[in-house]
Amino acid sequence: MSVLAAMPGPARTHGPRLEVDLSAVAANTRLLADRTDAEVMAVVKADGFGHGAADVARTALAHGATSLGVTSIDEALALRSDGLRAPVLSWLNPLDAAYDDALAADVDLAVPSREHLDVVVRAASSAPGRPARIHLHLDTGMSRDGAEPSAWPALCRAARRAERAGLVRVVGVMGHLGCADDPADGCNALGRRRFAWGLDVARAAGLRPPLRHLAATAATLLDVRSHHTTVRVGAGLVGIDPTGTTPLRSGLTLTAPVVSVRRVRAGAGVGYGHAWTAPVATHLALLPLGYADGLPRVAAGRAEVLLRGRRRPVVGRISMDQVVVDLGDDPVHPGETATVLGPGAAGEPTVADWAVWADTIPHEVVTGLGPRIRRVHRHADQTAPTHLRSIP
Repeated sequence: MSVLAAMPGPARTHGPRLEVDLSAVAANTRLLADRTDAEVMAVVKADGFGHGAADVARTALAHGATSLGVTSIDEALALRSDGLRAPVLSWLNPLDAAYDDALAADVDLAVPSREHLDVVVRAASSAPGRPARIHLHLDTGMSRDGAEPSAWPALCRAARRAERAGLVRVVGVMGHLGCADDPADGCNALGRRRFAWGLDVARAAGLRPPLRHLAATAATLLDVRSHHTTVRVGAGLVGIDPTGTTPLRSGLTLTAPVVSVRRVRAGAGVGYGHAWTAPVATHLALLPLGYADGLPRVAAGRAEVLLRGRRRPVVGRISMDQVVVDLGDDPVHPGETATVLGPGAAGEPTVADWAVWADTIPHEVVTGLGPRIRRVHRHADQTAPTHLRSIP
């Protein structure tokens, strides 16, 4: 028998663990699909908002979504490599991206400029009989991605010429609303008007795109006028409601084992710079995760974890690999498990709590959880984790 096997105490743990409950993704997809008559494009960029792109994609497609959306071609190709055959759109690529590979994998491409159209046409020219499926992207008021209105008519005419030449099929027109979480904001009305104008210009150029999409999660929930044929839902799939109006389910639970416990005297400093000193004698627990794993460093002094059924404050600075938790006089032992964040049903901190502590948005919290954390996916039709992906 090994020394470790013979050691008394709690069962061995394996470091921080992130459990992803895909039944939450399933429930959220159904709820959002019920809010619209449009088709649902499941946006699984940034590794499915940190939840696992392929797992979120499969779950969403099984519960009401009909297509997928990502930013880069690399993300789209990864979905294809994972066996996803549903339509997938990639909408943010530099001019030297792997357009040939995208066309070979039947990936739809957003086209935000004449320069992008030209490189897509060149890629399609090298693969006769395989026209590129493109979505023309109009800037509807965010001054980010998408063609400026002044360039839009020429882009539509050029796309129509490429379509007549058999090199592309304009299957979509897309835009984005910058203030959809506040329906009263005037920029939403401007965005809807500009999108309607963009569609008129496209039709006047001879284009007949069957897919028209402007709304993301917030507009899907609050602005039926922006739904058109398709809505793009990403954050909502994983339980993030930018509008604060809808009870979506969070599916993430992040836990970490207690590495060690020590008793310190009153006045003992903790961590770099002694940013916190113990006001009284207390016990401190060490957890093996930090800002390299996605815990926001700026949350120090406000963050909490759940340990032995109680919220415990994180004290001192959040370090790259570790945080310290004040236990008071509770007899916590090494090997016990702290819940860093979860759905909140047991009183644990939520993603929303961490966002408040870090003065950011939940999107940043979930997409920032690092690859050192072991992932376990609990599938929507299962009661025990079966899909395990460990990342060294």
